[in-house]
Amino acid sequence: MLGKRVLLVEGRDDEHVVKSICGRFGLGKIDIRQKTGIEPLLESLPVQLRESDIAALGIILDADTDLAARWQAVADRLTSAGYNGLGALPDESGAIVMPPPGQNLLPKVGIWVMPNNRVPGLLEDFLQFLVPEGDSLLPKARQIIGELPERKFSIFHESKALIHTWLAWQEEPGRPYGQAITARYLDADLPLGKVFASWLRRTFFE
Repeated sequence: MLGKRVLLVEGRDDEHVVKSICGRFGLGKIDIRQKTGIEPLLESLPVQLRESDIAALGIILDADTDLAARWQAVADRLTSAGYNGLGALPDESGAIVMPPPGQNLLPKVGIWVMPNNRVPGLLEDFLQFLVPEGDSLLPKARQIIGELPERKFSIFHESKALIHTWLAWQEEPGRPYGQAITARYLDADLPLGKVFASWLRRTFFE
């Protein structure tokens, strides 16, 4: 594929997770651009779509509490740029949107809404799908968090507390997310990891 492969993400953790999964599945190099949050990412989209040497543009963002609203925020910007055929929700396997006929300067666009294009949540909810089958520590971590006498984090961030607690109990406690995938604490070969890797491949390498 001629032209650059550019992936927009909200932050550093997303970047390292993507790099580790690319390494696990032997995918090629992607230019990953951190946008330090959802609003800067959305605001940058019109400019990125018109960048003349981008052949494929990927977008990874958290659903947060409203998957449909987050998807619509992206779909509206793509529609304004000339894309069409966007449904009410992304495809379960990750959205791939081709440029409309006669718009050869627009890139192919792939969109993944964390955790799995179907439910509200964050990157950390995606990572829970990569916890090895039969693991006994994640349920224990969930139990302990549920029994805390005082919570200083919001219910929205419970998945962050959960995955960080679980990582603190591994052989090398507290590894960052990307390193946890490389070390196989988190298993990218589980079904959602494979679906995500397939979306990356379809977006950038097919």
